[in-house]
Amino acid sequence: MATAGEQILRTEYSEIMQKSYIDYAMSVIVARALPDVRDGLKPVQRRTLYDMYELGIRYDRPYRKCARIVGDTMGKYHPHGDSSIYGALVVMAQEFKYGMPLVDGHGNFGSIEGDGAAAMRYTEARLQKITQEAYLADLDKNVVDFIPNFDATEKEPSVLPVKVPNILVNGAEGIAVGMATSIPPHNLGEVIDGVIAYMKDPDITTEEMLAIIPGPDFPTGGIVINKDELPAIYESGNGKIRLRGRVEIEKVKGGRERIVITEIPYTMIGANIGKFLNDVYSLVETKKTTDIVDISNQSSKEGIRIVIELKKGADAENICNLLYKKTRLEDTFGVNMLAVADGRPETMGIVKIIRHNAQFQFELATRKYTTLLNKEREKQEIQEGLIKACDVIDLIIEILRGSKNIKQAKACLVDGVTDGIRFKSKLSQKTASMLRFTERQATAILEMRLYKLIGLEIEALIKEHDETLKRIEFYEQVLGSRAAMARVLMQELRKLKKEFATPRKTVIENAKEAVYKEKKQAAVPVVLLMDRFGYVRSLDPSVYEKNREAADAENRLAVSCMSDDRLCLFTDTGQMHLVKMEDVPFGKFRDKGIPVDNICNYSSSNENIVTILPLSGIRDRRVLFVSRASMIKCVNGSEFDVSKRTTAATKLADGDRLLCVGEADAETTLVMQSDKNYFLRIAAADIPEKKKGALGVRGMRMSAGESLEAAWILRQDVSPSVEAGGKEVVLNRLRIGSRDTRGVKR
Repeated sequence: MATAGEQILRTEYSEIMQKSYIDYAMSVIVARALPDVRDGLKPVQRRTLYDMYELGIRYDRPYRKCARIVGDTMGKYHPHGDSSIYGALVVMAQEFKYGMPLVDGHGNFGSIEGDGAAAMRYTEARLQKITQEAYLADLDKNVVDFIPNFDATEKEPSVLPVKVPNILVNGAEGIAVGMATSIPPHNLGEVIDGVIAYMKDPDITTEEMLAIIPGPDFPTGGIVINKDELPAIYESGNGKIRLRGRVEIEKVKGGRERIVITEIPYTMIGANIGKFLNDVYSLVETKKTTDIVDISNQSSKEGIRIVIELKKGADAENICNLLYKKTRLEDTFGVNMLAVADGRPETMGIVKIIRHNAQFQFELATRKYTTLLNKEREKQEIQEGLIKACDVIDLIIEILRGSKNIKQAKACLVDGVTDGIRFKSKLSQKTASMLRFTERQATAILEMRLYKLIGLEIEALIKEHDETLKRIEFYEQVLGSRAAMARVLMQELRKLKKEFATPRKTVIENAKEAVYKEKKQAAVPVVLLMDRFGYVRSLDPSVYEKNREAADAENRLAVSCMSDDRLCLFTDTGQMHLVKMEDVPFGKFRDKGIPVDNICNYSSSNENIVTILPLSGIRDRRVLFVSRASMIKCVNGSEFDVSKRTTAATKLADGDRLLCVGEADAETTLVMQSDKNYFLRIAAADIPEKKKGALGVRGMRMSAGESLEAAWILRQDVSPSVEAGGKEVVLNRLRIGSRDTRGVKR
């Protein structure tokens, strides 16, 4: 029961869950995972930079331990664990991740090859100069709102007063609830030119903007190869940018060539460099190419250098195309320009992002120059009061000497109240009663030091007053005209570009699709092995013969074929799946292989493989089919030479399953065994040949409920035996009978 003052609210559990989940999702979207379009920063990045600013870790001051920065940020602004703060700090210092790093790191901050940063107790950091001048400047001028931190003991900026579109310069990556953002980095100088162009022409189109900002500029360089698709991507904010690494072909001694990769796609940084090396190894091991002799990663602090040595006479251009097709040397960067705008997530094109930034710059400038104007007007008021006071300084001294306290003197200066003040003459008292200084002027006069009465000091005061009036006029002009404010903003942007812009690293072009002309490899004999779990691999026949006993014991099937053959996988559902031997990995005896359902349409959940036959071995021969219902037939093997990966190999009655498939010639016999231990041996020549879509004819006559348990297709030189009813039955010694008979009991 509810106690006094309490009220029980009844509601649907589903409604509570829905509201709670929406609140959680919006919290993740807005306050954690997605950047703000205005400053291009996530909350953890913004708080870390602001904390460094508050701690005074400027670009021209000594480095400070990252542990101090992380601890201070976590204690004041971001109570979500040190790993997220340090991770954000590390990324902002990595030149291969950020187009314009915001933190100057000292120590091990990780590498492009995926090595992690050292622990925060070992590394040090400070702000970069551009961060201080373009991201954190003017915070003391009331340009952004400050909000309470998580426990309302500190104030933090709701957004940083960033002067450039950081969301484009450094890009962004983030996964929220039900949405994700992926924005590539761009060149600072080009982005600044784009903002200036927008300020000059707010109706600028995406195509016109791309003439200024041609596309992304990744810190790893590389080549964007789908230039013609960029307008659609930057218009909608969605799409895929195709990237290639930069490749050079060098001549070496002996007339050979080698491929040298000097720039990698942005998507390859980290562990993907190691994966690329493994992919090249795999191409060699699986004999996709035999032209690669060696690969080595010679990268250093100077840059990327991955060297691929080629055989003499190898076609280097063709090998490059193979690498583009089969490895991450050519990759795609998924673009989704999603950011928080006006408090909600929105996918935007490049012009809209710049529009938001330009509007933000005007808001910052309005607040900045309003603050500066108010300060200058206060200075003007004080300066005018001091200048006026210098003209009547003798009277003011008389007032101060005749007053009993400061309150009395101030009342005289502000309101002309002379009561209680001793004056030397009535004229002085009358003149004093006419004084009308403001409160601020009176305070300044009372605090003024005597040396200010020196002639040169008075002249300096008058000169300073003139300068104050000029600044007031300038600030009023900027605030009074949007065009004037735009000119000031553009001038600031040009200064930033001149000091911090760097040359473009990524080339934007249209490139042809990589076409690899595969050399026709000479077909060689191989042995396909399939284990009990459905994993397949191929071996050299000599390796198989050397390990034959173990191979036969550990595998369900061993099939001899050629390396360029196609294999027919017959399943108990009557289906045939075609597998190219080139898709089967070639390797060592103890290699695991790959699941067969990875290279064909076979489904292990509802069908079982009966046997595997090479297409070249059955193309001109008869293939014998036996089902559990004792339906048999022969099919010409040429019917299985089809282009489809899956086809019906035979027709089965409802509930029937395929039991045995094999080659049949004039000298082979078929032995069938029923589940009641009846055996029937017939000549394969007596089995009629039919189309693969036919049901077949009856092989053994069986009683109701009886079915075949096993079937063997035998050659004359093979004499297998089985156990039935406690007795050994040698199959080749069974008398050859007629089809559609009962057979003999064993």
